Amino acid sequence: MTMDNIRNFCIIAHIDHGKSTLADRMMEITGTVAKRDMKSQLLDSMDLEREKGITIKLAPVRMKYNYRQSAATASSQSNVAGNASNRVIDLSEGLPLAGSYDLNLIDTPGHVDFSYEVSRSLQACEGAVLVVDASQGIQAQTLANVYLAMEQDLTIIPVLNKVDLPAADVPRVSKQVMNLLGCGEDDIIHISAKTGHNVDKVLEAIVERIKPPVSLLQQEFPDAKSSDIPTRALIFDSYYDDYRGVILYVRVVDGQVKKGEAIHMMATGANGLALEVGHLSPTMTPDPLLDTGEIGYIVTNLKTTREAKVGDTVTLKKYFTKE
Repeated sequence: MTMDNIRNFCIIAHIDHGKSTLADRMMEITGTVAKRDMKSQLLDSMDLEREKGITIKLAPVRMKYNYRQSAATASSQSNVAGNASNRVIDLSEGLPLAGSYDLNLIDTPGHVDFSYEVSRSLQACEGAVLVVDASQGIQAQTLANVYLAMEQDLTIIPVLNKVDLPAADVPRVSKQVMNLLGCGEDDIIHISAKTGHNVDKVLEAIVERIKPPVSLLQQEFPDAKSSDIPTRALIFDSYYDDYRGVILYVRVVDGQVKKGEAIHMMATGANGLALEVGHLSPTMTPDPLLDTGEIGYIVTNLKTTREAKVGDTVTLKKYFTKE
């Protein structure tokens, strides 16, 4: 998969505005999870999360999405999920090509206590889907997460959820969103994550509005291959598995990480082995390597997460030979 066909994004919202339900519908529409395996709050794996209906632990998932540019969109050069004036992709270059895209989603927590986890997730993305409850409007954590996304210069796609509820006040909440983001009314997508209404428009907007990932080193050396460029990968989450050791969730910024390679943590100075690399969809799926722009996991032989802290940079040990 080329970087032009990758989109890295997260979903940010206040508590109980429908983040996890929207993620469920996205996985359903893209066929990431079979219908027989589908259940509500699929990415919320902890018992407490499912009991309380909130997201505590962030969870990444890769979805394969077949983007089809509609004839009306192509002829009028206008996006059904947003107007031309605020599009990230310049119309002079044309809309994204129809085809298969890797959509890497990070479902972030909504509670204020987990703002650090949200900030790390935002650094691993180029865009964010902002979900606002059409009955409650913009809440405190909505503002906090939007400001975090703006600091990272992310493309924000505004989404009004629960528009099918009797208490929904779409005009009032739309004005709140427009005042917050400075966007037009046409940029806001009205959905019902519970029924799946207009969720396909959100997927289209992700492909059309969010920029593909960029390797700064590859731009500097355009003739170089990914394997020749020094590896840099951001750890946005890590946890200890009793059977496998420390598992890292990473976004590869430059270069690539292959299975079996010796890795090095820049901040802690710890060395380890990449026993397995791959992506989550939503279960762990091994790959031969993680390439530039991709989000995935690395199973290591490290004994504690203190050796691989969130926010650290993973590189290869071969760059740190003893003099």
